[in-house]
Amino acid sequence: MDWPIQEIARLTGTTSRTLRHYDAIGLLPPTSIAANGFRCYDETALLRLQRILLLKELGLPLASIAEMLDRRDDPVEALTQHLVALGRERDRIDRQLAAVTATITRLKAGEPLMAEEMFDGFDHREHEEEVTRRWGADAFRRGDEWWSRQSPEQKQDWKARMAALSAAWITAAEEGARPESDRCQELAERHIEWLKAVPGTPANDPEGDLAGYVRGLSQMYVDDPRFGANYGGTAGAELVKDSLDRYFEVRGL
Repeated sequence: MDWPIQEIARLTGTTSRTLRHYDAIGLLPPTSIAANGFRCYDETALLRLQRILLLKELGLPLASIAEMLDRRDDPVEALTQHLVALGRERDRIDRQLAAVTATITRLKAGEPLMAEEMFDGFDHREHEEEVTRRWGADAFRRGDEWWSRQSPEQKQDWKARMAALSAAWITAAEEGARPESDRCQELAERHIEWLKAVPGTPANDPEGDLAGYVRGLSQMYVDDPRFGANYGGTAGAELVKDSLDRYFEVRGL
């Protein structure tokens, strides 16, 4: 079944002009064009459009969305990754809603405000003490300065990359992927490249102990449930650790 452009615009709350723009930039070409000139879209196009709209909700620019879609991921796995990212965003918004609600309640009651309560869900620096203890104050400072310089779009892109990577690990663990498989080794390489992008860490230092740092970090995923939760729990964290260990073993590191 094909849907005409007007129907797709109505269902998604967007406009025909927007859909034509997506076609013009190669992001979402129509499946066919009817004799009357109307663009039509099939189920495959609708799946792609759903992913486009989900990624836009996460704040990604269209260029980044196109890059992600062109990876030709399995649609079920890709949507699962989006679901995880949306869940995390929902959790963050829920914390912010609770914080603002608590502030309103205190103001109405004439009670003193609590700073820790007011800003729950707003501050990205929740692990400052731990980062400082493990890698030093300079590591946190450089990482924090880097993050503060990012534009809202860059921050959303970074969060989406992190969520997509976490979701891919979770799916791999659920499907019983082995650490030595091509799938997990590709994920390990993505994981390392992601870590290398953060200033202030040994992974970002060309002369740093990349293997030692990544191995220590992956052990923390297993040992600390807070970090293991990013990979679906202990089983997912162990898959990440074993896959990263295998990655370095193959390279003699």
